[in-house]
Amino acid sequence: MILENYLKKNNSNLRQVHLVSGIPETTVRNINKRDLDKWNIEYFDAVAKTIGKSKFTVMKELENLAATKDKENFEITNLNGKYSLENRRYIGNKNKLLNWIENLIEAHTIGNSFFDVFAGTGVVTKKMLPKYDRFILNDFLFSNNVIFKAFFGTEHYGSKKIINYCKKFQAIETNTTDNDYFVNNYGNKFFSNHDARIIGEIRAIIHYSYNLNEREKSILIASLIYSADKVANTVGHYDAYRKKIKIQDRFKFELINPLDVSGKKIEIYRKDSNELIRSVTADIAFIDPPYNSRQYSRFYHVLEEITKWDKPQLEGVAMKPPVENMSAYSKKCAPKVFDDLIKNLNAKYIVVTYSNTYKSKSNSSKNKITHEQILESLNSIGNTQKFEIPFKFFNAGKTDLKDHKEFVFITEVRK
Repeated sequence: MILENYLKKNNSNLRQVHLVSGIPETTVRNINKRDLDKWNIEYFDAVAKTIGKSKFTVMKELENLAATKDKENFEITNLNGKYSLENRRYIGNKNKLLNWIENLIEAHTIGNSFFDVFAGTGVVTKKMLPKYDRFILNDFLFSNNVIFKAFFGTEHYGSKKIINYCKKFQAIETNTTDNDYFVNNYGNKFFSNHDARIIGEIRAIIHYSYNLNEREKSILIASLIYSADKVANTVGHYDAYRKKIKIQDRFKFELINPLDVSGKKIEIYRKDSNELIRSVTADIAFIDPPYNSRQYSRFYHVLEEITKWDKPQLEGVAMKPPVENMSAYSKKCAPKVFDDLIKNLNAKYIVVTYSNTYKSKSNSSKNKITHEQILESLNSIGNTQKFEIPFKFFNAGKTDLKDHKEFVFITEVRK
């Protein structure tokens, strides 16, 4: 009876719109805000009674409406967003080495599946998309995981819905949904007070938007991460912020452009790599682990908090949360952990990238695994080829690495 009265009331008040079963579609879409496949039989009975049609006729017409709306909703596959996958600042990223790495993998491996064990920004997987049918991406950071789901996910998303959210976010002037957690902790530090207030408000709205599926929510969170990172008052990471400067209001919410992964099988994980490799298989395993003492979960803690949105108690000058997600590859035990990874990988080929930073004078830049230890582990399970190229090392401090090189080791695993 409540639904029937609701229909009668809204049927007379709404403006002239496209009618389905004699009821404005705006009314139908708002009934309990439920998907059609979750309607109870009483819903259809109420609609049928209201408009004088049989229940089965109503069911058919509403099914047709749902199919039509789905088609309209997904017909825009390009969001015309500002940000591509590689448009972010990230230490150790392989953007400038991608062509070289791709050519080596193509020349020295054979297979149809690619496992990006420490995927980081995901740019290596993106580069390899045309070459394989199956991909496995893994990274332990929450922010990287949500970015993978946004760019590489296979769940359908409503383009028009995403674009409408974008317009809504771009019109925000202050926070009304969110409290002042984000501005109190990050305002006038990593962002201006105004920008921090807007970022917090957008994230809160996404959090409370229950009409978004996982892919849609991931796209909006990833877009927020990219938009915030673009204007953050940092030198490329969040271990510290620049002081004694006036932070300008520069934030603008812009969308990402999800990748076309049609026809591909994509698996996305956020697991400890040494645990995950025991349960998955692939033809080619690509390994680019953290080698020095820099903990990525601490370097990108602000982006992690935007993603998780659990609002922990923060401390220290850089406003960091309690310690979590600390990588063993950045500790003294790294050689042993790496050896365990290599010996338990189920792959035909193992491709490892390596930077020779262990000779650095900077303690934070010194590698925990040496060149010789890498080769020792790889040679224990197969035949290894070594390739090298001169490369300028990322430097946000005073570290000066002369004659720096990047290495790629490709091992064909013994059967």
